[in-house]
Parts: sequence; C-alpha cells; structure tokens
Amino acid sequence: MMPLLLPPFDRFSTTFGMLWLLFAGFTCNGSEHAATVTLPAAFTDLLPHFLVEPEDEYIVKNKPVTLTCRSTPATQIYFKCNGEWVHQDDHLIEHTINPATGLPIMQVKIDITRQQVEKVFGLDEYWCQCVAWSTTGTQKSQKAYIRIAYLRKNFEEEPLGKEVAMDQEVLLRCHPPEGVPPAEVEWQRNEDLIDPVSDPNFFVTTDHNLIIKQARLADTGNYTCVAKNIVARRKSTSATVLVYVDGGWSEWSKWSACDADCSMWRSRECTQPSPGTGGKDCQGTDLQSLNCTSEQCPQTASGAEDVALYVGMVAVALCLTLLLIVVVLVYRRRKEGLDADVADSSILTTGFQPMGIKPSKPGVWAPRPRRPPPHSKNSHLLTIQPDLTTTTTSYQGTLRSRHDTTGKFSMSSNGPLLDALPNGSHTLHNGKLNSDPSEFMSRLSTQTYFKTLPRDMANASYGTFNFLGGRLTLPNTGISLLIPPEAIPRGKIYEIYLTVQRKEDLRLPLAGCQTLLSPIVSCGPPGVVLTRPVILSMDHCSDACPDNWAVRLKKQSYEGAWEDVLLMGEELASEPYYCQLEVETCRVFSEQLGRFALVGESLNMAAAKRLRLVLFSDAYCSTLEYNIRVYCMDDTQDVFKEVMQMERQLGGRLIDEPHVLLFKDSYHNLRLSIHDMPQAHWRSKLLAGYQEIPFYHIWNGSQRYLHCTFTLERLSLSTCELTCQLCVWQVEGEGQSFSLDFNIAKDTRALDSEFMLMDSNGTALAGPSAFQIPYLIRQKICSSLDAPCPNGADWRLLAQRLKLDRHMSFFASKASPTSVILDVWEAQHFHSGNLNQLATVMSDIGKQEAMIFLVSDGEC
Repeated sequence: MMPLLLPPFDRFSTTFGMLWLLFAGFTCNGSEHAATVTLPAAFTDLLPHFLVEPEDEYIVKNKPVTLTCRSTPATQIYFKCNGEWVHQDDHLIEHTINPATGLPIMQVKIDITRQQVEKVFGLDEYWCQCVAWSTTGTQKSQKAYIRIAYLRKNFEEEPLGKEVAMDQEVLLRCHPPEGVPPAEVEWQRNEDLIDPVSDPNFFVTTDHNLIIKQARLADTGNYTCVAKNIVARRKSTSATVLVYVDGGWSEWSKWSACDADCSMWRSRECTQPSPGTGGKDCQGTDLQSLNCTSEQCPQTASGAEDVALYVGMVAVALCLTLLLIVVVLVYRRRKEGLDADVADSSILTTGFQPMGIKPSKPGVWAPRPRRPPPHSKNSHLLTIQPDLTTTTTSYQGTLRSRHDTTGKFSMSSNGPLLDALPNGSHTLHNGKLNSDPSEFMSRLSTQTYFKTLPRDMANASYGTFNFLGGRLTLPNTGISLLIPPEAIPRGKIYEIYLTVQRKEDLRLPLAGCQTLLSPIVSCGPPGVVLTRPVILSMDHCSDACPDNWAVRLKKQSYEGAWEDVLLMGEELASEPYYCQLEVETCRVFSEQLGRFALVGESLNMAAAKRLRLVLFSDAYCSTLEYNIRVYCMDDTQDVFKEVMQMERQLGGRLIDEPHVLLFKDSYHNLRLSIHDMPQAHWRSKLLAGYQEIPFYHIWNGSQRYLHCTFTLERLSLSTCELTCQLCVWQVEGEGQSFSLDFNIAKDTRALDSEFMLMDSNGTALAGPSAFQIPYLIRQKICSSLDAPCPNGADWRLLAQRLKLDRHMSFFASKASPTSVILDVWEAQHFHSGNLNQLATVMSDIGKQEAMIFLVSDGEC
C-alpha cells in the first residue's frame, strides 16, 4: 500500500475527513470547493486512476492557462506547483458518477498566470503536478510544464536575392527568430504559399532553407520566409530571385545563290533559346558570306559604257578634293584676322566686367512668396530657400509684465554652466554674459554623462534662469521645457540646457513588443535642486488609445542604464514623475532633470503607430531618369525637420502634402507601389510590382526614418508632365494614396509655410516674458483658488473647465494645485494662448480676478 501524502495546509481537515469517511457515504454532482468525498465500501480498496492528467501549456501574452486533472475513484485531488501545494481555494472541483461502472469521478482545475511563472523564470522551469487520494493510497500524475510563449521579431538569417541562370540550383537560407514553442517555417513566392508536395521542384530542408532544384522562368519572383507559432507570425525581408536565359543560336540556313557581286551568304537567328530577363545575347555573327568560284559567278560583258563611267567618277573625286582644299585655306586666313581684332579690342575693355545677380540654386520647396511690388525686378529671388539650420540663441527676459516692452534685458544663452553659488547673493544683470556657444557644449561633453550630447547647436538650446523661471524651445521639433516660477529656489541661478538625441547615436534596450514612441530628449544638468516639477513637452507617435498600449516613461541613470520610472495609468502622487498623454503630445512633469524617452508596449494587434509619409523628387532633371523618394518616418516634428533639412541639402523638392498612416502591430510589412503612369511617355525601372519595408525595421524605432526610391525613365527629354498614383499600405492594414500631377521642369507649385518649418520664435526665454500670464496676476489667481470653496468654485472647477479633470488626483497632491494647472495651460498655449478665454473661465467660476486680464498694459 502506498503511503498517504497530505498537503501541509489541510492535514487536520483531511484526518477528520478520513474518520468521517468510515461512517458516512456521500455522492455529489456539480461544482464544489471541498476536495473530499466518501467512497462506497465496494471501492475502498482501489487506488486512484487518472483519466485526465495535466499537460504542457504555453502562456500567450497575458492570458492564464488552465490545468485539468481527473481521477477515479478519489477522495481528494490537489495540485502541487514547483514543490509547493496550491491553496484549496484556488481549486475548482467537480464530482460526477461513471454511469457504466458506478465509480465516482473527481475533476479539479486550476489557473496559472503569467506572474506566477515569471517569479521563477530563469531559475527553473515552472511545473505542476496533481496528487489524488483514496482510502487505499495516493497517486501522482505526470508533470506539466508551463512556459511563456514568445517569438522574437528579428530573423537570425534572412534570404538574399539572387540572379541565376535557367536550370541552375538555387539555395535560399532562412534562420527563423528565437521562440517558444519553436517557430514553424513556410515559404511564400509573391505572397502565395509554396507547397513542395504539389511542386517537387521545391524542397524545404530540415534547417528551413528553400532549394529550387532547377530554376525555371516561372520561378522569378519575391521569396519570403514566414515563421509562426502560437504567439505571432513573422515575415522576413523579401528576396528577389531573377531567373535569366542566355541566348543560343539556331542552325545555319542554306547558302544562297551567287549574286551579282559573285558572293553567296547564309544566316542564323538567336532564338534557340531567345535571351530573356536580362540574359546575355548570342556571341558571334548572324550572317556569313563566301566568294563564289569563277564558274558560279554570273557572266557580264564590260564595254565602252563602263569605261566612261569609271573616268567620270575619278574626275568628280578630283574636283571635290580641290574645292575642299580651297575652303580650308580661306577659313584659316579669316580666323587669323579675327583673332587679331579680338586681341586689340580686349585692351580697350580691360577692367570693365559686367555685373549681374546670380540667383541661388533652387531648394527643396520654396514657401509661397509675397506678391512683389509693381515694376519689381528679380522677383525670382523671392523663392530662395531660407536656411533651416540657423537658430536664434539669444532670448529675452524681463522683470516687468510681458506686455511692457520697455526696459527688457537680454540674457545670452551662451553663458557657462554655473557652479554652486557660495553666498546666494548673485542676481541677474541687464546685459549679456560673455561666453562662446561652443564652449558650453564642449565642456559638457567632457563629462561622463554628457558624452552623448549632440554637438550641433541646431539641436540644442540653453539659458540662465533664476526663481522667475523661463522656457527652452527647440524650434520646429515640438520639444520644449517649461520652468515654472518658483521651481528654482530663490538665490539660485542655473544654466539649463535642452537637447534632442539622434536615435542612431543612443539606442534604448527594447524587448518583446516594445517600440519607441517619442524622441530621446535630454535636459539638465542632472542633480540640480528643484522645488516644483518642470514640464517637458515632446511629440509622440502612438494612436493615443490606452486600451492598446502599456506606455512607460524611461529615464537614463547617471551610470547610463535605462530605468522605467513611470507606467501610464498607474502613477502615484508620491512619485517625482507624472505624464500627461494628449493626442499628439506628451507632457512630462518631473522634479529631476535628465534624459527621457517614451516607450510603448502593444497589448494587442490593434495598437498602431502614426507614420508620416513624405514625397520628394529632384528639383531639376536633365537626364532621362527621374527619382521619387518616399520617406516613412515617425509622426513627430523633430524627424520631419531632419528630413526637410537633409532634402534641402540634396536639392530636392516636396511634391505633395504629407499623409499620415496608422501602422499596426500586426507583423505585416509596409509596401509601396506606383501605378497609372502614361506608358507612352514613362516607364518604371522597378523589376518587381512593389517595394517592401520589413515590419520590424519600422516597429523597433531604431532608425529615425526609412525611405524607398522609385526610379522612373522618360522616353524623351521633351517629356515633362508626370501623372501617376503612388500607393503606400500595410499588408492587411491601412493604406494611403498620393495622386501626383506636376511638371518636373518647373518648381512653381505653392506650398504652405508650415512645411518649410518657418518657426521664428526664440529658443530661450527667461523671466515673465516666457509666460502668457503676468507673475503678479498668477499669484492672485493661486491665492484665490487654492483654498477649498464650499460651493466648489475652486481649483477643481478650474481644472474641469480647462478639461484637465482626469488629472485631478495629481493636482491635489501639490501644495498649490492652481499653480500646476496654470503651468499646464502655459505649456499647452504658449503659441496660441488667449488670456481673454482664460478670463472667461475665471468669470464663469465666479471669481472677480477675471477682470485682471482686461486691464491695460500700463495698469498691469
């Protein structure tokens, strides 16, 4: 008899149950939470027998798995996982009777979650086993292993395109991504599944490589390796296989009869086979001639007429030769005289050179020029491109109201990084701090934390600030840093910088379904003391649907490691970070400066990133070839600015307005194709029907932008009008279409100035000039609304009217909730703020402070 094993948490109850079994009989149908049942006397000597044992399971994403165990006859069934008993409350028990044998059947189920498995992940495999009891003894089931299923996105080896001769063997290699369970591999040709059973010319090896035994013309196409398991389905980059045919000669024809020249000939053709798909032409001649023998030549008599003909031809040749000699001599004499005249006249015009205005080389796309005044000359100069790389590094600060334009002082954004102030007696002076702009960035770059800071001033902004606060802005990027009043302690002066990192220079460690949703932004120096959170604003490219994303804010530590400091939707008031996610903008509230990035993890395949699709072409084309470049980038302003600047240097032009495409986490690639070109004037040099960008190249966000080039060829240099449809779509997803109709020789189409990034705002503003609301008025509003009001006319109503009520708990955790609400309003409405609208909100609340906004500049 086997020993009776009892779970440690229920030994007393089981002992009591065993005694009870001796005196009572019990039969149960349905679901119960008690794991004990009485056996009839006829079955008390039987050991439990398992009808169903738990089997290996895989956890897909966050869905729990259910393990089932069924035994007969049994008085108790419990699960043991990784050596520990599962609590009886976690068991779902069902009792039934076998109608054939009358034996009682007990079935037990438990759920295993991803969190339970992750606790031991990496240490040992997670396993579960059920133990069944009867009055005779116990039985153990087989172990069931529970593993977290996944499939990496990147193929370890992808197939490469090849050009092969017909009948040659072709080997396409594929090593699928790592996954649990291991991925199954299948091959596609032009999106159609390859079945080696129906077409024996294909063979898939055990290590997933595809072999084409004898290449045929029909085998030309795009080949894709597809890996799939229960979690996901991945596609490799398509490999283009081009099967070509070298030409071969046919048999020689029969010799022809001798002609009048006493020769005969024969021919052959390059048709056995004809060259195809880029194959070589036949080598050698297609025509042979041979002199006939004298007997085979046709006999003709020559007489006086032939002699006269020959004499005439010689006479004409001599006359033409003499005439040519005379013409050459006359020409040379005239040329010598002309050269002498030119040499003499050059003495009279020495030092007098014509002065003209040379127009600048046309750029990418000129903004719509203003109408020139009447009789204006050189109007073409209005289309000269502005220099997008120049930035304004000076900014203004004032201790007066922002409406008072007198007495402003200007602080240079080029000052050094100030050390700690020993006595706290430093003040701001009217005038500029003398420092070199490059000196500030070079000194920062010598320190360990700042070695990855960008050196170019176009992507950096910095300035000196005190307790009055201010604002740093990177023009045309959507990135800004708002330093509220009183955020810097009184008596302290900080020199603060703001930069945007290039993704290729600084990569984040991303895992699973994670993707980068924002630029990587640095503000600092880290370690400065702040008494209130600053607001960092930057664009993001998610679809802003919280049900589809788990959005995390990452911050780089001083040692260089990236840490999760915030999970959207699970913020705590005690944390020094808070994130407000709007439709296209993310606002980070932070009491510490540093390097930040927004990372999203898709929770389902409906999660989508916004891609901006932009088309460029050559501004001028003097050859038959014409290129159209299609950029696919994250829909953030900083990437768009970088592409515009690059195309401006390349001499390109924007040929249509940008379109936005929602790119879903469906593991499908992005395809691009061009259609509806006038075949009589244009043709595409693309061999395949479309171009393709792999899914993971876009989703991992490691590259700031990707682009494909369509090379077109016009059949004549006189062809300038181009009309076509350019389509961009995700396989089994959304698509966008560009209808192009323009003249490639002209650059006259108008374009809104927003595409030229004409942002003329200063990069740094210090003091009250950085804010819409004057400092004194701001203090009065805070003192009026911070105190709770019985009728609710306080900061809570202000947040509700400004549509910020979803952040109510965050505002309530601050010493002055009103000041934080006003900070958010300043960050949202710096360029479009309307004080009258804010005054109307204050009036609706019932506060008389609304009249403050309507006073004159002199009174304020």
